[in-house]
Amino acid sequence: MKPSALGRFRHYVFHGLRLQGYLERPGDGRQQPRIAARDLLWSLLAGQVLREASHHAVEALVRSPARRALGLAREFGDDSLSYFTERLALGPMRAALAGVVRLAKRNKAFEGARFIGLALDGTGAAAGVAHPCELCHPIVSAGVPTGGHLHHLSLISVVGAGLSLPFDIEPYGPGDCELRASERLFERALGYLGRRFADYVVVDGLYAQAPFLHRVGEHGLRVVARLKDNLPILMTAARQRFEGTPAHHTFTIGTDRVELWDADDFDPWETLDWVTVRVLRYRQTRHDGTVCEAYWLTDWSTLRVGPRSLYGMAKSRWEIENQGFNDAKNHHELEHIQHHHPTSLQIHWLLVMFALTLERLFRLRYLHRGNHRPQSAIALVRCLRLSLATPIGPDSS
Repeated sequence: MKPSALGRFRHYVFHGLRLQGYLERPGDGRQQPRIAARDLLWSLLAGQVLREASHHAVEALVRSPARRALGLAREFGDDSLSYFTERLALGPMRAALAGVVRLAKRNKAFEGARFIGLALDGTGAAAGVAHPCELCHPIVSAGVPTGGHLHHLSLISVVGAGLSLPFDIEPYGPGDCELRASERLFERALGYLGRRFADYVVVDGLYAQAPFLHRVGEHGLRVVARLKDNLPILMTAARQRFEGTPAHHTFTIGTDRVELWDADDFDPWETLDWVTVRVLRYRQTRHDGTVCEAYWLTDWSTLRVGPRSLYGMAKSRWEIENQGFNDAKNHHELEHIQHHHPTSLQIHWLLVMFALTLERLFRLRYLHRGNHRPQSAIALVRCLRLSLATPIGPDSS
């Protein structure tokens, strides 16, 4: 029997990406389990990829004829999934997802990219819960608590290499903050990936603080950070230097006109131990006349990275917004609570990143090999959904 699209995807995940060992031994904390951890974890991951992310939706799949197509041995309910995610270890899942990203690089998924970046950013997720957990922030309106709660997390993603791969999250609860969570996330990511995996870190203006910039440099990476009014002296100096002067470089991207100003001799602020600060200003004018302008600071040398390459690194910051948070929230229910438990929440968020990364790598694989070539994420989802009525056939995994 020729394997279905879902069967090929399952084989790719288990064998092509070498995840069979993790799926069979994921750090299951249940005592004397009656349902195999592999079946529970694979059903949750497959549900994410199929955009059926809730535990109720996964239960519906498992109790339908689609169970055979998913390769699951038995039926189970949403209560089994909730119980499982409460007791599933976070460390092995993080290590497995980072391992997929490392393997992608070894398999030349970023081939042709001169530089590989890591983007860090924070967001809110899973609002409106009545009974708070240890990760919940009270929602306050006009200084008055509304009775609702919100969760927050930082995300790290590979960017700037033609393929955006989000691969880890770090929550921050009351008394914590995005910057500290992102610092923990950055350190952990380098522990998994190694210091030589990426070339630079790209971040918003919140991170343009000396301790964070120094920490990135200590790991041998360069940083590209948005320059905003939270650094008023440097911002004023850059505006005075660039505004009212002709652009140093002008080019087009599609129908957009891009102008660049670039100088590497700005003085660092008092606590920053750089010799000088390089500042890039870009102004991008779209065909409808809309203008987007931003300033960025960096420690990249002009001898190593030209202004156009630096502009590309700065723009790669938006990948974590558009291909990270937007896709996660709009298609994979990042903002929904599947089971309100601190560990279950983090497992859900990590499964979202797992699904985004696996789906993108699978599509890349079929852009290069074989005749089955879904050209977009939704095309892949439709193709996989069509497979639910077809058993996947024998599988040694």
